[in-house]
Amino acid sequence: MKSQISNSRKLLSFALVLSLIPLASCRVEQEQAGELPDVDVSVEPGQLPQYDIQGPDVNVGVTERTVTVPKVVVVQEEQTVQVPYIDVDVPGAERQERTITAEVEVPSAGYNLSVQDVYTVNNELWVISRLEETDPNAPRAVTRVSDRIVINAPTIPVRHYIIGERPSGVFNEQYEFIGNRQQILPQLEAGRQLYEREATG
Repeated sequence: MKSQISNSRKLLSFALVLSLIPLASCRVEQEQAGELPDVDVSVEPGQLPQYDIQGPDVNVGVTERTVTVPKVVVVQEEQTVQVPYIDVDVPGAERQERTITAEVEVPSAGYNLSVQDVYTVNNELWVISRLEETDPNAPRAVTRVSDRIVINAPTIPVRHYIIGERPSGVFNEQYEFIGNRQQILPQLEAGRQLYEREATG
């Protein structure tokens, strides 16, 4: 009986680790050793074991990266900026650190793009950004605006949603533009939020 419980525990732990690997995404540093999640097992005669599994530990902070910031389509300048840093620790899973960038081509420098939220939904990383026109009187010159996050987590596909009106141009067809967050709210509520932009004063 003890052997059967031990085997069941190993199989279920292994299956849970495999199912958690695709949960988060972005910047990966390979670890030399991993460890399985802590598991508490309670068994009564005639019942299957019940497991209490400790979920991923998510830490959010700020890090600095030297990045290429597009000022206009053909001219870019290098700046050191502070970007959100998301560390997702899935027990037993290797993580990779990467920078995820949202970038939109706009008709003038009078626009701002900012990452608002990051979720895991259906084994994908959903990055939700907001595009706003901040200066309608800015001189007309095609420019790209961008924002980014750094995430350290198991690698999964990334999907971008941008709240705002899609500017014309083929470059912007790579993103899905939505009128407001409510359009994808049911999917977001079914997923897990990893990051939310702090409200500014």
